[in-house]
Amino acid sequence: MTLIPSRGGRFEVARDGVPIFEKSKLGRHARPGEILELLAAG
Repeated sequence: MTLIPSRGGRFEVARDGVPIFEKSKLGRHARPGEILELLAAG
């Protein structure tokens, strides 16, 4: 995993360059454990 700092409240998670979670598109923060579930499902 690589953390890439950004500004403006962005929170995005990508796997192999493909977004799997984008706060800006969903309009919410990730639920506890949600990112791990998405990574495990991929």
